[in-house]
Amino acid sequence: IRNRLKINASINNSKIFKEISKEYGSFYNYLKQFTGEDIIYESDKVTSEISDAISVDLKKRGMKFVGPTIIYSYLEAIGIIDNHQQDCFKF
Repeated sequence: IRNRLKINASINNSKIFKEISKEYGSFYNYLKQFTGEDIIYESDKVTSEISDAISVDLKKRGMKFVGPTIIYSYLEAIGIIDNHQQDCFKF
């Protein structure tokens, strides 16, 4: 990473992540307030109401570089959102 702002944001975001984990017991518990425990099935999207809401809340807490698209990708990566189309072998 060459961008000093992103380096500083990584350090700051990790501190806020730890605060959220302490407050809720885990970061997953924090996410459950937005998603419940359901897996969300949708396709052809890059953001959603959930990723928008999480992004807004994280920004209010002071995180940087956590826009709705990044949060949506994170939710896909951890399995909360399943964005595979029906003809995909991973569906």
